[in-house]
Amino acid sequence: MRVLITGDHAGMTVRNEVKNLLEEMGIEHEDAGCSCETSVDYPDYALPAAKRIASGEFDRGIFICGTGIGMSIAANKVKGIRCALTHDVYSAKLTRQHNDSNVLAMGERVVGPGLAREVAKVWLETEFDGGRHANRIGKITSYEDQ
Repeated sequence: MRVLITGDHAGMTVRNEVKNLLEEMGIEHEDAGCSCETSVDYPDYALPAAKRIASGEFDRGIFICGTGIGMSIAANKVKGIRCALTHDVYSAKLTRQHNDSNVLAMGERVVGPGLAREVAKVWLETEFDGGRHANRIGKITSYEDQ
């Protein structure tokens, strides 16, 4: 699995913690986030990263900003992206099992580094259930083609 991680100025601490987790798990990754503490615009990071995931260059992405909301809205504008804003382990598991999410968004101002690690770990380790859920994902995908 190849993971692209990105974030704006408000997500640097959690982004670094998630990168440490990816390294510990032996997951290949790239950080495409900002490296500054001055304010930047989250779409400038979310949209190019989402395009790289949708193209197949990366299997999944983890996007982190202050709340995760802006990153998730921007990412979901890209065809082929199913970004889930998740701040708890249960939702992280179900968004993989039922929704086959390929991007996880979190907010540093909402979750701390420890919880962010737990959420990301469960999300990374959980497989898509398929079955009836595949039909539902197919409906979303066919709508994108309209």
